[in-house]
Amino acid sequence: MKKYGLIAIILLALCSCTGDVMDETIFIPDEKDSNLPAYTEWGYNSFGAKYERTYFLASHDIVPCKIVYQDGILHFSLSGRIGTRYYYGEDKMKLTFSFPISYPIMEYKDLTALNNLEINLTDASCEVKIERNGKVELIHPRSGHLFFKRTQLLRIDDKENRVILSGLFEMSFLHNGVPEQISDGRFDLGVNKDFYGFAE
Repeated sequence: MKKYGLIAIILLALCSCTGDVMDETIFIPDEKDSNLPAYTEWGYNSFGAKYERTYFLASHDIVPCKIVYQDGILHFSLSGRIGTRYYYGEDKMKLTFSFPISYPIMEYKDLTALNNLEINLTDASCEVKIERNGKVELIHPRSGHLFFKRTQLLRIDDKENRVILSGLFEMSFLHNGVPEQISDGRFDLGVNKDFYGFAE
């Protein structure tokens, strides 16, 4: 954990020179599975999960997260590629979790209210979609959860900069009648006004 802290200090030092660094995706490999990013809480704009025998990962050429709040529903999307850390391939994928929340999210700073929130993805009020190769599919999880383990407001030079969302996810579901699984999911995202959308 100390090495992650050192990297974060270096990143914050770089941020004093340029605001663009914090918007990049940084991949810190997991100690047990180097194809997955380690679980961190530093706002590295990274995510990853096992998808059957391959991986769903953030990539450097796709904005990893978009969030929209509309009519009491929060839509939390992770966008990346199918592949491995060393070879992403051409397949793009977007995984969107939509769920009701009891408090309004009027600006990105309000996302701190998600801290320690766990969503049961089998609940009838939740909706999960996978978009892959231009085709959108509504998923009906047989089991699964989305856990916002920690959310924190990051300030740089005493100015509010972004909310760091860190958490875990997994689910099992049927795809064309065949069981599939997304497991060991983790995310560490720095969400600012550029990553966040509010819909009237």
